[in-house]
Amino acid sequence: MKTRTPLDAVAMQRRQWLKFTGGTLAGALGLGGLGSLLHTPVQAQAGYKALVCVFLYGGNDGLNTIVPTDTTRYNQYANVRGSLALPRTSLVSLGSSGYGLHPAMTALESVWNQGHLAPVFNVGPLYAPMTKTEYRNAPANSSLIPDALFSHSDQQLLWEAASTSAMARTGWGGRAAETLATANPVISVGGNGRFGLSTLAAPLVLPGPGATFGLEGLENTGWAPVGTRKTAIDALYAGSHPNALLNAYMSQQRDAFAMSDRLGALVKTTPSDANASAAINLAFAPLISNGSITSGLGQQLYQVAKLIEGRATVRGERQIFFASLGGFDTHGNQIGSSSTVGEHARLLGILAQAMACFHQAMLNLGLGQNVTLFTQSDFGRTFKPNNSAGTDHAWGNHHLVMGGAVAGGTTYGSYPELVLGGPDDVGVQSWELHGRWIPKIGVDQYAATLLRWFGASDTQLDTILPNLRNFSQRQLGFV
Repeated sequence: MKTRTPLDAVAMQRRQWLKFTGGTLAGALGLGGLGSLLHTPVQAQAGYKALVCVFLYGGNDGLNTIVPTDTTRYNQYANVRGSLALPRTSLVSLGSSGYGLHPAMTALESVWNQGHLAPVFNVGPLYAPMTKTEYRNAPANSSLIPDALFSHSDQQLLWEAASTSAMARTGWGGRAAETLATANPVISVGGNGRFGLSTLAAPLVLPGPGATFGLEGLENTGWAPVGTRKTAIDALYAGSHPNALLNAYMSQQRDAFAMSDRLGALVKTTPSDANASAAINLAFAPLISNGSITSGLGQQLYQVAKLIEGRATVRGERQIFFASLGGFDTHGNQIGSSSTVGEHARLLGILAQAMACFHQAMLNLGLGQNVTLFTQSDFGRTFKPNNSAGTDHAWGNHHLVMGGAVAGGTTYGSYPELVLGGPDDVGVQSWELHGRWIPKIGVDQYAATLLRWFGASDTQLDTILPNLRNFSQRQLGFV
């Protein structure tokens, strides 16, 4: 199944409206999303904070992302993983934690050593805590079983929505922005996912560095023909109409033009521009070549870094961002000539380098304590490899949380027992013994820990995350 295409891969045609607008500039935000972008909230929360979600589309293989290094568990891992097993000596050491990262993720070693990185084990969609016996005995229509397990589109939705229903319409990022009355909706540089959708607003979807955020062909209003055209368009939306729907439409267009005028220059800035941030450029130097960022995720996180530095222009003391990296559906050829190279290694290298550069940018800006980045993904992948040098769809997965406020230097949650058919594997019969882990931590608990740091109260958390009330442990303590 195809994964979502990152925003920076979408081509813009000249004179086309903003990406994903459906023909209107206001469409970048969706109904109800514009007014809040144009007005500072009456009571801004004290102290700036930002959450940055990086969604790994396709289902990242968490078992080769974070590997146990003690002899017993490493041998269990290597015996089942076979040719996919990473040599223990190749792993990026996570100190005395008993785990190591994939060797392609060396860029994150310094972040770990700073105490700013925390792995969280075996997380996935759950209605409530569930044992293997409860899973096996539950009827098909049981509320305990998340909808459409092992399906890309459905599990992406469940993660983005923090729900066990594939019919969930809003994302937990969007509900958080709505419940906390943030100045902005979720700001996405990684496409128009469910994560940022709220009851009345879509995420603000921004293009990458160097792209125009506004109307193509109307940038140079100093040139008379362009200026005349822009004046005519402004006049078109400046009046009123007896039709209420048309009035609402014109109001959104006016707000959209004002917003694009305010954010356009900030969005368009590239590393080679004279007004580029020296602090951000220095942090992203490993990814800058000929004045451009060399990876798609790097471009997205560079854009987020600019927006955070320019928060006075973007406005709001609480901001939620969404970025994405696709390609993790590694059913075949997950490895190359050895287990340490290949497609999965390439993707993890992109992820780690972009994360490390972004974290350094936040430190350079003096905002390390104010920004927390976290990963999400469709699902984990099977412990047992398939016959195509790859892995298949599973359930619980391991994730990374990064930032100066993170209680790093240790791990959180329980790593699954590395036994096919064991207490963490959904399978019992020989044909289903693939190592699909039943999560020990629900997405709601993971999200609640992030949102509590972000400023949400218990009452607000129950509004944002309706299933949270089913868990006795509401906070995981990693931030």
